[in-house]
Amino acid sequence: MKTTHKSLLGLICFLLLWSISILPIFAQKDFQKRLQTKMILAKDGEVIDIEEGNFLLTASLSLDNKKNITIRGKGMDKTILSFKGQVEGAEGIKVTNAENIVIENLTVQDTKGDAIKTQSVAGISFKNVKTAWTGKPNKKNGGYGLYPVQCSKVLIDNCVAIGASDAGIYVGQSREIVVKNSKAYHNVAGIEIENSINADVFDNEAYHNTGGVLVFDLPDLIQKKGGNVRVFRNKIHDNNLPNFAPKGNIVAKVPDGTGILILATNNVEIFDNEIINNKSIGTGIISYYMTENPIKDDSYYPYPTGIYIHDNLYQREPVRPTSKGRMGQMFRFKLKFGKDVPHILYDGIIDPKTKNEKGELRDETRICIRNNKNQSFANIDAENDFKQISRDAMPYSCELKSLKVENK
Repeated sequence: MKTTHKSLLGLICFLLLWSISILPIFAQKDFQKRLQTKMILAKDGEVIDIEEGNFLLTASLSLDNKKNITIRGKGMDKTILSFKGQVEGAEGIKVTNAENIVIENLTVQDTKGDAIKTQSVAGISFKNVKTAWTGKPNKKNGGYGLYPVQCSKVLIDNCVAIGASDAGIYVGQSREIVVKNSKAYHNVAGIEIENSINADVFDNEAYHNTGGVLVFDLPDLIQKKGGNVRVFRNKIHDNNLPNFAPKGNIVAKVPDGTGILILATNNVEIFDNEIINNKSIGTGIISYYMTENPIKDDSYYPYPTGIYIHDNLYQREPVRPTSKGRMGQMFRFKLKFGKDVPHILYDGIIDPKTKNEKGELRDETRICIRNNKNQSFANIDAENDFKQISRDAMPYSCELKSLKVENK
């Protein structure tokens, strides 16, 4: 009789412990199902509230063909959506074919692919949002943290991006963009504006990335020839993280120690920034030819033109630049700056069509550099195999009309 009681008591204890152990699993699955159902059934103008807590999800969340929807957590570090065990989909949250969407007050962690991707959205705002991969920087991390592409009226405000194997905050093929009051660190690229038109990037901090801020135009994309980009009042410092992008990605070519890199973009104004302790390139101005990738897109324009760099603060410790990758080889065997690396590097590759009958560059296509504190410069003459490297900035001491960016 005693044995029966003990056996029964043991069975009850086992069942109790078993029920407690599986309760979180059922609760997490129920949370995911409820949240996805809300997104599917949401009516235009609705607020989708997400409670406080750390939730483990196994599949992407999606919102499609909606208008005036807000997805709102209880706070950046209070509502955490973790996709560490993700088995379905790649993104954490994906929003498509929508209008006037707000995502705010939450964190998305450890997605298999991109953390939050929005595509073909007219009016997308990220406010107080964090994206992160919680381990050490790793090429297996997702490519992008915040990832609006082919969108318009983009606002990224007071956000944090950590650990992306491509870009923490990325805006691609979009128009009317504001990125402000945000932080990006431990990414390959902290903040990237790519093939986009009318962008303001200001009052951000980009640090401990491979490259702090990238303004790129690339071939083979739907939206061509981005530009009219302003980067100002940012703190861009200590971006010396070894590059961990997967091979084949364009950002895999970005040298560690890059503050700002302008690649083949037109009409870019860089001003009032603190660009400090980026060991290889404080600010780089380069054509697509420097990537050494073939150009198969006949409509692509590979030169940077209309670049105005002024009133920035530059500082760097007297250390050697990167020794890794193609740029490391150039520093070692071609440029030979030692520890005295100039803050501003220009590849010197010029589109001959931008010259007038006198052989001078047309005003609107010039590279102008002036009034920067601690300014130092080099034209590395890449077009002529680095044969006539010049550190004379006087030919570039000119002024361009300040840009007016339409992003309201």
